[in-house]
Amino acid sequence: MKASLLTVATIILCLATVFSQTQPPQSTATATPAGSPEVKAADAAATATAPAALPVNAKPTGGKPPLPPEKSNPVRLVRFAKAPVIDGKIDDEVWKNAVVLKDFYQVEPGDNIAPSKQTEVMLGYDERFLYVAFHCYDEPDQVRANIPKRDDIFNDDYVGILFDTFNDKRKAYEFDFNPLGVQADGTWNTGGNKDFSLDVVLQSKGMLTSDGYTIEAAIPFKSIRYNAGKDTLWGAHFWRRIKRFNNELDMWMPISRDDSNWLAQAGHLTGFVGISTERTLELIPSLTVSETGKRKAPVTVAQIAQGGRFVNEPIKLDPGLTGKYSLTSKVTLDFAVNPDFAQVESDQLVVTANQRFPIFFAEKRPFFLEGIDIFQTQIAAVHTRAIIDPDFAVKLTGKVNRNTFGLLVASDNGPGNFSEDDRPFANPRFVDKNAMVGILRLKRDIGKSDSFIGFLGTYHRFVDRYNELGGFDGRFRIDKVTTFSWQFLGTHSRRPFFFPQAGKTLDRKENGFIYAVDYNKDGRHFGYDLSGVGRTRYYRSEVGFNRRTNINNYNGFFRYNSEPKPKARLISWRVYTSVSSSIDWQRHLQNANDESQVQFSFPRQTYLGLGAEKGYERVFESEFGGVRQPGSNCVINNNCTFAGNDNERSSSNRGLYLFAGSTINKKVNFNFFANRRWGTLDFDFGAGPKFPRVSPGAIVAEKAAANGLCGGSNPPPICNAPLDPGAGDFLHFDGGVTYQPTGALNATLNFTKERLKRYDTDRVAFDENIVSLRSTYQFSRFLFARGRIDYETLGSSVKGQFLLGYTPNPGTALYVGYNDDLSRNGLNRFSGQLEPGFRRNGRVFFIKMSYLFRKSF
Repeated sequence: MKASLLTVATIILCLATVFSQTQPPQSTATATPAGSPEVKAADAAATATAPAALPVNAKPTGGKPPLPPEKSNPVRLVRFAKAPVIDGKIDDEVWKNAVVLKDFYQVEPGDNIAPSKQTEVMLGYDERFLYVAFHCYDEPDQVRANIPKRDDIFNDDYVGILFDTFNDKRKAYEFDFNPLGVQADGTWNTGGNKDFSLDVVLQSKGMLTSDGYTIEAAIPFKSIRYNAGKDTLWGAHFWRRIKRFNNELDMWMPISRDDSNWLAQAGHLTGFVGISTERTLELIPSLTVSETGKRKAPVTVAQIAQGGRFVNEPIKLDPGLTGKYSLTSKVTLDFAVNPDFAQVESDQLVVTANQRFPIFFAEKRPFFLEGIDIFQTQIAAVHTRAIIDPDFAVKLTGKVNRNTFGLLVASDNGPGNFSEDDRPFANPRFVDKNAMVGILRLKRDIGKSDSFIGFLGTYHRFVDRYNELGGFDGRFRIDKVTTFSWQFLGTHSRRPFFFPQAGKTLDRKENGFIYAVDYNKDGRHFGYDLSGVGRTRYYRSEVGFNRRTNINNYNGFFRYNSEPKPKARLISWRVYTSVSSSIDWQRHLQNANDESQVQFSFPRQTYLGLGAEKGYERVFESEFGGVRQPGSNCVINNNCTFAGNDNERSSSNRGLYLFAGSTINKKVNFNFFANRRWGTLDFDFGAGPKFPRVSPGAIVAEKAAANGLCGGSNPPPICNAPLDPGAGDFLHFDGGVTYQPTGALNATLNFTKERLKRYDTDRVAFDENIVSLRSTYQFSRFLFARGRIDYETLGSSVKGQFLLGYTPNPGTALYVGYNDDLSRNGLNRFSGQLEPGFRRNGRVFFIKMSYLFRKSF
């Protein structure tokens, strides 16, 4: 609490400083018409090196200026009589007739001040394409331009676009391009949340020039959803990011920091007439050819001596088909038959030791990623990775007037697809059976801004087990910086539930409930967020992501941001304090935490932060197993869920952390986070053969077993070793360095370490180290080679992934890959004996190919 009071005092002092600032007089500038003469070559270099003129009505010290007519009125697009050649040169005659947007504002780190460099945008369209060109004035040798993969351009300089094609201030398409025209595309949702899973078929090219760089792009209307017509309006933003100037962001429209909704501050485009109305059918047949080898249990004496046998499975052919049909410009039908949903790259390794609840891994499969924002809500009741291996899937999504909808149906082969080793032990009722999955999402826009009310329903059935979920949610914008969001869901399930009072898992029908509320104020300098989420014990979402149940968690977050000073050594700083607590539905306190942090931003995209936290954690026997019953002899017999007389454990904790990062130059950047906590609970799970349980009872039981006391049918109580969570010192560190010696080659080295040592036994509960090296070489925009090696000490595991890929456009791709899984000085999984050197556990070789067929009607 002392840390919180200190933070509040600092905020008060900062507010006094802000309100004492004054603003110099405004200056004016005039826009250049589209048909004006070209700048002479002798003047071009001067334009590139000189700072940009102050935009019309811009304020040199910040604040949102009044808009000039060319920005406050809708911009009417010009229809091109001839399509320009998309080569990045902007030298086609037709560009002279384009609408030209200029007079950008620097909105980061400055606050609507003059940008460091000039930027111009040219716009036009024809019946099939929307054409956009950028001319970014700069010194060409200072521009950061590499050849990254698609959607990974943000370490370069780049330009960007937001098109709110329904002008609803709730969702927009985002298109970004680096100086060589490499694309990043996705969606921008309310609150500035970005999702780059969308891949739009479009053309783009860019090139460095004597006065900076130029970019051309042609976006097919049939690749996006939109409204069109004579007086139809699209919201639009255009921007440019200059990395070397403290990650400067320049925008055509000024952005007020007193309004948290960028889409409500967009300019507008109009004149979308004569657009060809096309229904587009996309078909993507795919084929994956793979051979898998696995290390299996030995069956002969010779194989026992070798520690197992390595079996190469037959070559597997896996054909599939995915498709998309645009019913209208607003509604799309996606479908898949035996789709190839295998990931080209596996998930990154994470620390799993001492984890009580599942770890979240993001969806990576294209079919589910497209349009996923429609199904995402405040509560993670839909997480499509729960659909493991569908035989078929159908998805209908769209927006009609103020109504957004999404429907997804799938037949999932995953739950009944048991491996060869698991089949003998599986329930015959479940073997080779499919689960049926259904998801329905409805949303209705209300008001003039980004408010809505919605409904979400999901259904999952596997044989006689089922899960039904349904409920409502909403978001209300109270003012320009304040929103209130809420969601309430109920569930009805038949599945195995664990009942602590009985100490058993029973197949039962149970009802559950979950709620989430959030009140957020995101002001220019001061902001806060008050939130709460609660789940009853038997809440489940079989189609979602489930964590801790029987919990009510409440959080308060309060922050202050300083006024940025783009030219100063200390550009900006930020402080925040956060308080949280959790109670179960029986009103028992589970944990509490108080955290405060300060962060500083310096030139070269350098940041430094440090924080302190103090908390309390409490766990109950009922969360780990059956509860002790009155009159039970489990304490004497040493077989309660928790050891000893106490059915709960608790610990006060405190911690300090430090984090930093910097882009040293165009080739090198780094970041790290270090955390030390005192009083962290070890849940006494152990961490594999290298780190067995180290609680007092577990150590005694281990010694008793070593002395031969735990054999026979009736071992003494000391051999039971029930769980005994206890506090200890915790250390966490993670960091990474990226090196890019050339525009085509980059390499990243990451290191993660976690270590926990208990107080009561002075033993290390676990010590995990993960090293990852990733490298990519881009031969061209579409052809690349990628390698990744991961090593983790807890399992003595070494995993290698090597991939050659050719991806000329979304849907058309060729991958050739090899994955290897080895152990180094690890324990044999069958015998438990140490195996020196490297031993292979498995490997996969695969070729994956797909091709996009696209036909318009």
